[in-house]
Amino acid sequence: MFNFSFDKRVIYVVIAIMVLTTLVNYISNPGALFGLLASIPGVLIAITFHEFAHGFVAYKLGDNTAKNEGRLSLNPFDHLDPIGSLMLLFAGFGWGKPVHVNPRNYTRKISMEKGEAIVSAAGPIMNFLLAIVFTLIYYGLYRFAGAAFLSSTVGGIVMLLISATISVNIGLGVFNLIPLPPLDGSKIIMPFLPYKAKEWFVNNEQIFSLVFVVLWITGIAGMIISPAINGITSGILSLGRLIIG
Repeated sequence: MFNFSFDKRVIYVVIAIMVLTTLVNYISNPGALFGLLASIPGVLIAITFHEFAHGFVAYKLGDNTAKNEGRLSLNPFDHLDPIGSLMLLFAGFGWGKPVHVNPRNYTRKISMEKGEAIVSAAGPIMNFLLAIVFTLIYYGLYRFAGAAFLSSTVGGIVMLLISATISVNIGLGVFNLIPLPPLDGSKIIMPFLPYKAKEWFVNNEQIFSLVFVVLWITGIAGMIISPAINGITSGILSLGRLIIG
């Protein structure tokens, strides 16, 4: 779930500049451009399953909003946000079309706040699970597919697509755990904050959104999450090697 609480036109202008700058670099580097194209399936998978997970968990908690809006679907076109998808391609992080939920419909077995945290966590968790699944597929092919397949053009492309899918899912999962609005992490931490801290956080949500944009535009956000991305990637790859052998 990703929803800015201020004028999006500024964001769109900045994104357009970032995309154009990156495109110039890709055009002058055919190898990097091919890598960009190879990441497209990973982007479709990562965003689709991320947003589906939000809606599915909300539905399981008693809220039919996502179902009624047709978001309990694995059709990528039901979930893609054009700007967020471009950012995931060109910047390594991005977002899908926000899934609407109504916490008042959640089961009374848990508080609305905890329900929101669970629904918000579902997206990143799904991305990490997908990264694990594709890592197992990658190492499975590497071990059992045979040298002929791995050395072929088709085999090389398949392995590249799988590798890109792993990277995109980890990047999207980690990015959304940043505890700043409008990211999922801001909802996940709410049940753990003292009452006064929650009140202050909610009252200053727009300021936090602006802080996030500044961190994002300046590249500081990428610097902050890079160690987490590298650490999780290393852990998932090690798990895959351990399981496949």
